[in-house]
Amino acid sequence: MESSSAKLLVLVGKQFACVKIAGRANFNSSIDFRTLVTGLLTKGFSCFVIDLSECVLMDSTFLGVLAGFGLKMRQSGEGVTAGRVTLLNPSARVTELLENLGLLELFRITHGKLAAPETLEACASEPAHASREELTRACLEAHETLMAINPENVARFKDVAKFLAEDLEKLRK
Repeated sequence: MESSSAKLLVLVGKQFACVKIAGRANFNSSIDFRTLVTGLLTKGFSCFVIDLSECVLMDSTFLGVLAGFGLKMRQSGEGVTAGRVTLLNPSARVTELLENLGLLELFRITHGKLAAPETLEACASEPAHASREELTRACLEAHETLMAINPENVARFKDVAKFLAEDLEKLRK
């Protein structure tokens, strides 16, 4: 089974950013994604579209990081739709995963072409080069986010979270 990370492509405008995820969005690419969107938020971007037209699958860690970003945007927004992240062209499988984990309410789902509000330019997406400890911590935080969002996820991820917490403790020694 291929474990390569998804490729992240970025287009930016005045306050608008589109992040295209191509390939398998897994734990390896989750840190790159989190670093990228956090940096864009810090630079003042407030409207985000995540283009999933070429994203074949997301693992639970990536879903947790995506959910954490959706929560952060929702908490920073005003009004019903402000601060929401739009997911563009998610596959039926990705939509099903979001629904099963109780995450759909964090996002606006659309299908079709990217409706960008202005002229866009490509922006570099630099890999984070995370250490094993940083990767383990990010995986643990992602699973804790999934459990905090939906109590039904506790049964799904409590053993994973326990394992990751124990592994993180070993790495710190």
